[in-house]
Parts: sequence; C-alpha cells; structure tokens
Amino acid sequence: MAVYTDISEAELIAFLKQYDIGTLLSYKGIAEGVENSNFLMTTDRNSFILTLYEKRVDRCDLPFFLGLMEHLADKSVKCPLPIRRKDGEAIGQLAGRPAAIIEFLEGMWPRNPQASHCREVGRALAQMHSASQDFQLERANALSVGAWRPLWEMSSARAEEVERGMAAEIENDLVELEEGWPVDLPAGVIHADLFPDNVFFLSDRLSGLIDFYFACNDLLAYDVAICLNAWCFEKDGSFNITKGMALFDGYISVRPLDDAELEAMPLLARGAALRFFLTRLYDWLTVSNDAKVVKKNPVEYLKYLRFHRRIGNVGEYGYRGVE
Repeated sequence: MAVYTDISEAELIAFLKQYDIGTLLSYKGIAEGVENSNFLMTTDRNSFILTLYEKRVDRCDLPFFLGLMEHLADKSVKCPLPIRRKDGEAIGQLAGRPAAIIEFLEGMWPRNPQASHCREVGRALAQMHSASQDFQLERANALSVGAWRPLWEMSSARAEEVERGMAAEIENDLVELEEGWPVDLPAGVIHADLFPDNVFFLSDRLSGLIDFYFACNDLLAYDVAICLNAWCFEKDGSFNITKGMALFDGYISVRPLDDAELEAMPLLARGAALRFFLTRLYDWLTVSNDAKVVKKNPVEYLKYLRFHRRIGNVGEYGYRGVE
C-alpha cells in the first residue's frame, strides 16, 4: 500500500473548503506508486487525485512539477491538470504534508505493453519534449550521471549480496559512462520516469501521461533511452526489437532525432539502465521488508545494462530512420 500518511475524513473536508470542487462523497488510498501518498477522491462534481508529497519530494520542486503539468495541458499534451485553490495557489498543506489536487485521468496502464502502446508512447514523449521548449522554469536532474557514483558508493559494500562478481563490472560501467557521457545534445524538459504505470490508455488510445515528479532538464534523447528500457524488454529480460522500432517510429513522427543523438543512443540507454539499477539496488539493500516503500529487484536492470553493453548502433534497437 503506497499510502504513507493517512488522513481523516474531517481533515479532508476542512482541506477541501479551500477549493471550489464540490462536496466530498468518498475517498480511498491508491495502492500504486512508490513516492507519495495518493488518494482517489470523488465529489458531487467529479473525481480527483489528491497527492500528499512525502520526504523524497522537495517542496521547492513542486512549482516546477505542477507548473509543467499546467503548461503541457495548455499545449494540448494529454496529462492531468492541477486544480488551483480559491486563492489561486496550486499547493496546500494537509496532515503536515504539502498537498495538491489534480484532475482524475480516465484509463488504465498496460500490464503487458504491445508495439502499438510503444508507438503511442514515443509520439506522446516527443509531443511533451516539443511542447515544453518554452516552459520557463528549470530543474536540474538530481539523478543524472554525476549522481551515479555517490549512489553506487552507498551500496557497493553490500552489492555482492545481490549477485557475486557484480561490483567490478559496475565500476567499469561508471568509468566509461562518466568519461563518455555526452553534454552537447539537444536538451529540455524530460519526464525521466515514463514507465508503463505512468501512461494511461483507453483501449489502444493513449489517454494521458502522469507522475511528473522526476521531471527535470536534461538531454531529450536520454528520455527516449529511459523509455527503451522501460517499454521494450520482455519479462524474461530479452529485448523486443519490434517494440523498439515502434517506439522510435512514434517519436520521430513528431521530433526527428539528429545524428549525434542517434550515435549516442547505446551509451544513453546503458546510462539509463545503470541509473535505475542503482536506485533499485539502494532501496533493495536499505529498505526493510516490512516498510511501505515498494522495493523492486535491481537484477532486472542489471540484465538490461549487460544487454546495452553489446549494442553497437541505434539500428540494433529497431531505429530505421524517417520514412
């Protein structure tokens, strides 16, 4: 259950007096999600998502996250719109936590993504990248290449508990990624966490992107690389080139990738795999089994990392260029 801070009905009713969204009919905690406390809330006017931001989210970042969602929605990118209070503020306080209310988005995330889903995700990601080019706020990526070695150092002493012999290969990855990481590729606002559970569909039609709480400024192609990892591997760890082809086809139908981005893609994909491996490894080793934080096995991303080491060019991911 991903509700870390519970709330009473009386607290919620008092909180809702700051909004013009109707009278509370019901609310319940949402079991999915790992960073914040989320509730599905229904009033006599509509349904909404209430989020209480926990310790992993810096309150100072909330204007960026919520402002980005408003900006994207205004540019017709499919994402939920934050609801502002009567005084015009988007952020409130509930149960000692910063809190916000956003529109409820219809749809379900795909438990078994198909190539058609990947194509839609690629297209939506490129639309987000294009629409956010004139977004005025900026937020550095706290989990980019400069953060990976400190993350590793917090876990390296116990890494062999997960898999014997792993430490040497991770050290080698870090050196190669730190030395080779590109700095002059097209950059802008990226989602940075566009996993299947952050994309809703109605049948095969994408209904919206959610959970922008890792969004930041970084290389646009790095966001594509994150999606390659999140969407194009099967449960047995094999890469599905048909899904990769669909993801790229969808993306470049909106925003073509330049030659430098294409050349860097294997390294970016390797870096993306390492980033998620390291955060999962840290949680796996440090979070107790009875904690409310959902722990994910880091070995999944270790397999992806090993796959990317063998890739020589972007065509091996399914990229086939602009037709």
